[in-house]
Amino acid sequence: MSQQSTTEDLERRLKGLEALTLVGRTVTALLDHSDVLTAVVEAAVRLTGAEEGSLLLIDDDTGDLYMRASKNFDDEFARTFRLPVDDSLAGQVIESGEPILLDERTPQKIKTAYLVHSLIYVPLRVRGRTIGVLGVDNRQAGGTLTRQDVSIMVAMADYAAIAIENARLFNNSEAQRRKMETILARVENGVIVVDPENRLLIMNRSAREAFGVNGDWPGRPVSDIIKEPKLLSMLRISGKVPKREEVELGDGRVFSAQRTPIEGIGQAIVMQDITHLKELDRIKSDFVTAVSHDLRSPLTAILGYVELIQRAGELNSQQEEFIRRVQLSVGQITDLVSNLLDLGRIEAGLDTAKEKTPVSVLARYALESIRGSASTKGLQLQSDLPDDLPLVMGAPIRLRQMIGNLLDNAIKYTPPGGQVRIEANSEGDQIILRVHDSGPGVPPADQPYLFDKFFRGSNVPQDLPGTGLGLSIVKSIVDNHDGRIWVDSAAGQGTTFTIVLPISESEP
Repeated sequence: MSQQSTTEDLERRLKGLEALTLVGRTVTALLDHSDVLTAVVEAAVRLTGAEEGSLLLIDDDTGDLYMRASKNFDDEFARTFRLPVDDSLAGQVIESGEPILLDERTPQKIKTAYLVHSLIYVPLRVRGRTIGVLGVDNRQAGGTLTRQDVSIMVAMADYAAIAIENARLFNNSEAQRRKMETILARVENGVIVVDPENRLLIMNRSAREAFGVNGDWPGRPVSDIIKEPKLLSMLRISGKVPKREEVELGDGRVFSAQRTPIEGIGQAIVMQDITHLKELDRIKSDFVTAVSHDLRSPLTAILGYVELIQRAGELNSQQEEFIRRVQLSVGQITDLVSNLLDLGRIEAGLDTAKEKTPVSVLARYALESIRGSASTKGLQLQSDLPDDLPLVMGAPIRLRQMIGNLLDNAIKYTPPGGQVRIEANSEGDQIILRVHDSGPGVPPADQPYLFDKFFRGSNVPQDLPGTGLGLSIVKSIVDNHDGRIWVDSAAGQGTTFTIVLPISESEP
């Protein structure tokens, strides 16, 4: 072979490879299944110079081959074409997994419908399974197909397999996406999902209606679409800790919004309409407050008359015991009334006056106030309260009440000879306060309900006084100061309450 012929052959092969690469990029970029298969057949005909092209797939129901895509075939013929796998050249390719090349020296019928002079069939394999064949042919004499054309067809079959799989995965993901969109559209709760840059990814119908969002919003910054300050503040929080807020809209509706970080995606906010529940809670609180106020006058009268009885003359031991029990019962009711009124004020947000407050100083005051009770039970008090803790922005009276309730709780449930410890430290932009006791611990089944109103643990003795409101007040105070509280406890190992409070913004 001359040098010129060799050069021409190399140039022809190079152009073929370039064309094949371009076709591969085009085919693999398509996601529509029909477009993919049509593009593959058209490219195969163009690159081999054949007259016709076809892509045959196996029918899962009948096992026959049908023409899924074609080039230069009659539409009616292509639509009705069926070929059994047995006793056919296409079936041989499927069974053997090897290409077949027929040239002009062996003309034969592929199916009784037409005669060809040359043909190439190559297997179409997806995930290790042959699902069909890709073929080109020439009906007219003189159109020769070569081994180089077989190589091109094998490459095209590989591209087709990749493209078919991509299209299948895309269609599956699209189906799942549409299913998810249908679910989210029917969910009554508002759902908002943003990416790490707080650009909107998902906002279902309920969320759009709540914030009056219309028009083009996907991919836009959430701050451009939603102006609710609390919601935007939730999305600015970093870290993996969920956050819950109550969001009140301009039309009076109230939503409980929970922010949850989603690794690799961003953040999600789920909003539940609690307007009706808030109204019921308001009615309940108004009722409790009214009843509590009305109870104070008769309770004061009862105590007054009991004291007058003692002054009226000498009492025997039984009468003194009766009076002591009356005073004890009235004291318990008075504590209950006071706690209910305190809880009502805290939940209503009436304690809005806050100032920079030293938590260590408040903790020391609270510790001194329960020292007598601890001494009576023979308990050992321990503390670690550094003087250099950053200040917090809060209501001093409520923060002291919060610490005092935790210490009272620890004293009450710790057996004689036990220990109660309070400690505080700062980490980053928050103060961490812990109150630990060596009591019997809280059963795991009770721990989720510890901060509910009127709840008392299943292992609390019946004769131990208490209203079941102390920890509920603590939780309300913590929430009112944008903090968090949780409990760690195990049977026989005591209980530790941990409170996290943000430091004052002006603190370093």
